[in-house]
Amino acid sequence: MSVIVSVNNLHKQFDGVKAVNDLSFTVNKGDVYGFLGQNGAGKSTTIRMMLTLIKPDSGSINILGKELAANRNEILQQTGAIIERPDMYKYLSAYDNLSIFARLSGIKTSRKLLMDQLERVGLAQRAGGKVKTFSQGMKQRLGIAIALVHNPQLIILDEPTNGLDPQGIADMRKLIINLSSEHGKTVIVSSHLLSEIEMMANRMIIINKGKKIAEGKVSEMLDPASTIVQLETTDNAYTKNSLLSSQWASLLEPAVENIRFKMNKNDIPALAAWLAEKKVGIISLQPRHSLEDYFLSLTNPENYVEPVSN
Repeated sequence: MSVIVSVNNLHKQFDGVKAVNDLSFTVNKGDVYGFLGQNGAGKSTTIRMMLTLIKPDSGSINILGKELAANRNEILQQTGAIIERPDMYKYLSAYDNLSIFARLSGIKTSRKLLMDQLERVGLAQRAGGKVKTFSQGMKQRLGIAIALVHNPQLIILDEPTNGLDPQGIADMRKLIINLSSEHGKTVIVSSHLLSEIEMMANRMIIINKGKKIAEGKVSEMLDPASTIVQLETTDNAYTKNSLLSSQWASLLEPAVENIRFKMNKNDIPALAAWLAEKKVGIISLQPRHSLEDYFLSLTNPENYVEPVSN
């Protein structure tokens, strides 16, 4: 599988605060790659370094098989991006905005090509409408059309669903999936809406305080065979000691305080029966049910686990 993006040991700090700390990850051709983290985790800083808006303190970024610092112009010609809310000429039409940005990109185009681009993002029927009349979702879709106008291989979207209503979010999700599945684009999506990433990304990274916590296939992270199960009892210290000398010891995760397992979801009843047999006072025994639960379990400082990569 062809690697489109390779980030290696990236560091960046501001006023002595580490915004990105030894970050490494890879994005493969055709991925919809979820870039997840709480506010301040270092997502936007990393994206800005990938777009050469700021320079890393150390580390390297390779895009399309070439080192970014030495091949900036060539790489950016094959990269489209939306950083927060895209800037547009609000008194001009969608078509005129797209035409202007196409000329600024220095590419040869035609009315048909521009209309095809608007069709791709669902705005062909509003091509003549002024941007000031557009909803936030329509503006975001026009922003993607602008990012695609030079036909890049890589698309980077920083929080593309911010400010959208539920229908706008659904439309954006469908568009992003379509960019990969129908048009062969590689898409990196930064978002705090974890349920959305769960529904559209095939691979993802979770970062916290600038460091990678986990990276892998979303399907494997949500696989019932590797469910994260958290246990709380009336005496956690006693329970943990009992578990360490039991058949469940190999499934324990190295959490600091809480008791956590990585196990097959189908084995939870057997664990509950064992705990009852040992007369353990169970307060809660909870499997994660979504990427959001998994994300929160990893980014909670009390539940830190070593980074994994698939």
